Amino acid sequence: MRDTLVLNASFEPLSTVTLNRAVVLVLQDKAVVEQAHPELRVRGAAVDLPVPRVIRLCRYVRVPFRRQAPWSRRGVLVRDQHRCAYCGRRATTVDHVVPRAQGGGDSWLNTVASCAEDNHRKADRTPEQAGMPLLHQPFEPTPADAMLLAMRASDRSELPEWLADSAA
Repeated sequence: MRDTLVLNASFEPLSTVTLNRAVVLVLQDKAVVEQAHPELRVRGAAVDLPVPRVIRLCRYVRVPFRRQAPWSRRGVLVRDQHRCAYCGRRATTVDHVVPRAQGGGDSWLNTVASCAEDNHRKADRTPEQAGMPLLHQPFEPTPADAMLLAMRASDRSELPEWLADSAA
């Protein structure tokens, strides 16, 4: 089961938390369930509530402005929807556009999802040197975009309409 999205009292996405943490926040009246799994429930001796998918905090939490989403291999795969930037097949690894051996680093703009075969074929060359043009250019998601991508854009049917629209 995936993590639960936490919204600020103003409906801005803040983070994701485990199901256990989400249930605790709801039981402590610190959050309310905005959207739940349709048929799943959490039951206990004195508890019966829907399994939360999206919760909203009851009090506004001031969050310092974050300009950049933190880079991660998983984030690159999710951003590129697990599709190889060279051939379009299923990607299982991350490739550096400018190889680390040539001074390229781990950044949103220098990494793309890649299948193992194309990653190996490109080796320590740039796409131009290897004759392997990119199907799409890498981009840096905003922190909110990165969080929504992490919630799996493929699950839009399970997200409320207002949240699915912002993840598009």
